[in-house]
Amino acid sequence: MANNGIGLAEAAAMRRGARGRGGDGLSAMMTVFPLLVVPVLIYNFVGFLGSVGENGPEKVRANMEAVAMAVPMASGATWEVSWGAILLLISLSLLFVELLKSTGTGSMAIFNHALSMLVFILCLIEFLLLPAFATSTFFLIMTMSLLDVLAGVIVTIVSARRDVEFEH
Repeated sequence: MANNGIGLAEAAAMRRGARGRGGDGLSAMMTVFPLLVVPVLIYNFVGFLGSVGENGPEKVRANMEAVAMAVPMASGATWEVSWGAILLLISLSLLFVELLKSTGTGSMAIFNHALSMLVFILCLIEFLLLPAFATSTFFLIMTMSLLDVLAGVIVTIVSARRDVEFEH
């Protein structure tokens, strides 16, 4: 790359630009779509459906703590995996993908950060105001959405600063 006068930062910007302009609508939507909204929607589905009727919040907590599967271990013990733990595993996996997506500095990445902030605000409001959402599972999902926002903004600022420093 150095032979033709293009620096590493310019080459990376060109690759990001080529991916951003040449992609189809689905890839652009996946770039903008905050993936952590998926576990939030799943919890909302369980939370609002499960909290109907008497003892609603307790039913939601019981559903999240219910054993989804039991795995026999080599030690002879049985590992019981709850539905809440499965939802947290899904959330952590999606957080990892979101952190990878946060390395972009284009307008799509900025829009993704804005939507991720809306997801966090929605989670915070639900956690504080709705009894069915005052669980450790939902708190951890909300924390992951906050980390997604913070990591996205920090990575974007650092990447933009490096691009500016290389241009001068």
